[in-house]
Amino acid sequence: MMVVKAIVALGAACLAVASWSQSVLFINPGLASEAFWWTSTQAMQAAANDLGMRLETVYLERKHQRLIDEATRVAALPKAQRPDYVIMVNEGGAGLEALRILNGVGQRVLFAYSAFSQVAERQKAGRPRGMYPMWLASLEPVAEEAGYLTAKALIEAGRQRGLRAPDGKLHVLAFSGDRTTPTSIKRGIGMRHAVAEATDVVVDQEVFAGFNADKAREKAAWLYRRHPKARLVWAGNDLMAFGAMQEWERLGGVPGRDMLFSGVNTSEQAVAAVRSGRLSALAGGHFILGAWAMVMLHDHHHGKDFANDEGVELNVSMFTLFSSKDAERFNQRYAAGQFDGIDFRRFSKVYQPQLRRYDFSFRQLLQDNAVRSQ
Repeated sequence: MMVVKAIVALGAACLAVASWSQSVLFINPGLASEAFWWTSTQAMQAAANDLGMRLETVYLERKHQRLIDEATRVAALPKAQRPDYVIMVNEGGAGLEALRILNGVGQRVLFAYSAFSQVAERQKAGRPRGMYPMWLASLEPVAEEAGYLTAKALIEAGRQRGLRAPDGKLHVLAFSGDRTTPTSIKRGIGMRHAVAEATDVVVDQEVFAGFNADKAREKAAWLYRRHPKARLVWAGNDLMAFGAMQEWERLGGVPGRDMLFSGVNTSEQAVAAVRSGRLSALAGGHFILGAWAMVMLHDHHHGKDFANDEGVELNVSMFTLFSSKDAERFNQRYAAGQFDGIDFRRFSKVYQPQLRRYDFSFRQLLQDNAVRSQ
C-alpha cells in the first residue's frame, strides 16, 4: 500500500511494550509534512506519554480513499494484533465505508475532528453505538466558530483600515476547503453568518481550493482581476490564506495594509504572520482535539465511560481568536510541537475523579498555570 506510516516513539526506552495499558491507531488524513496534522499528532503523542498509552499514526497524505484501504488492513489483522481503539477523521466522504469495515470485525472506533454532517451520511451512519455499535463517539470542534470568529475580526479590521469600496461596502473573497468535508462546510457557514450580520459587507465570490496553498494562489490570480473592489480575503485554513497572499504580493500589494487576510490553524508561519500583521485574523487551537480524544479513550479503557456524563456526540467549543500577544505566548510555550509541558492527567477523570465534565477549551492552555513546573 502507498500509505505512509509513522510509528511514534513511545515514552522512555526502558519500558517494555507489555507495560502499556492500551493501544491507539490514529489514521491521520493529512500530510506528515503538513503543520496542522503533524502538530495534532505531536499533541496526541504527548498525551499518550502522560497516560501510558501506545500511539501509532498512519498518514494518508490527503488521499482520502486510502482510509478505506487502511480500515481493510486493520480488519484483516488477527484480533490480538489490532489496536484497542482506532481514531479516524471523515474527510472526502470515506469515513462511512471505513466504519462499516471496522465495525464488522468488532474494532472500536472514535471519529475525531470531523464525523458525519451531511444529511445522507447521517441517515446511513445513525448515532454512535447505534447501528454501528463499535463506533463509540464523535469528538468535533464547533467548526462554525472558526469561520465566524475570523470573518468577524477580518470585517472589523477592514472597517478600521477604511477599505470600503466606492459603493460603501467591504468586498470579500472567500477561499473554502472543499465541498464534502464537514469541517470545510461548517467553517464556510460560520463565515457567511458573520457576513449576514454586517450590512456593509458583501462576498464577491467563494471558491474551493482544497486547503492547498498552490491552488489558492492559482485561483487568487483570476479572482483579483475579476473582483478589483475586494480588499478582504477570508480563508478556511492558513495554507489557502498564504497562497492568496503570495499572489497579492506578486502583484505588488502589501498584506495587512491594502489587502487583509484571515486564516485558521496555528502553524509556525501563521503565528508569525499574526505577530507581524500580515494576517489580520487567525483562529486556532483545535489541533489539540486529538489529545483530548486520547484522554477520553484512556478513561473509557479504565472504566470511566464518557457516554454517561458527556454523551457520545461531542461538539466542543475549542477555537481561540489569536491576538498578537496570544501568538507570542503560543510561540514561546509550544514552539516546534513541544507539548510535554502539559500534564494531560489533569484532564483525565481517572486521575482526577472529582472532575464532573471535561474541559476541552484551548484558551486554558495559554494561561500562565497551564504548563507544569519543571
